[in-house]
Amino acid sequence: MGSNEKVPVPAGGSIQIQSGFYEGLEVLLDRDWLVIGRGRGADMVLAEATISRAHAAIGYDGDIGGFFVQDLGSTNGTLVNGAKTERQTLKSGDEVRMGRLIIGVTLPAA
Repeated sequence: MGSNEKVPVPAGGSIQIQSGFYEGLEVLLDRDWLVIGRGRGADMVLAEATISRAHAAIGYDGDIGGFFVQDLGSTNGTLVNGAKTERQTLKSGDEVRMGRLIIGVTLPAA
């Protein structure tokens, strides 16, 4: 594949809100960059006071063949399985915490 060709995002990935007002909300990971925050510019807008306007993003990197979470300079930080991170590769079953939000990750089988 040429360097300017993008690897398509594999189907079957999703994130689910596991606690709070949005509990049960599920969003498919069908793009290579999904911004989560409380600002209108976010792809997944959540009216949650403990998250930043553009808190973090879930991305897909075809070069590593996987999804990752990247903190976008949030006030309260982003945690994966309890550990604060700037950017971390995700695996199915991971728990991402942004403020009071807990987000479960389901990824397609590799």
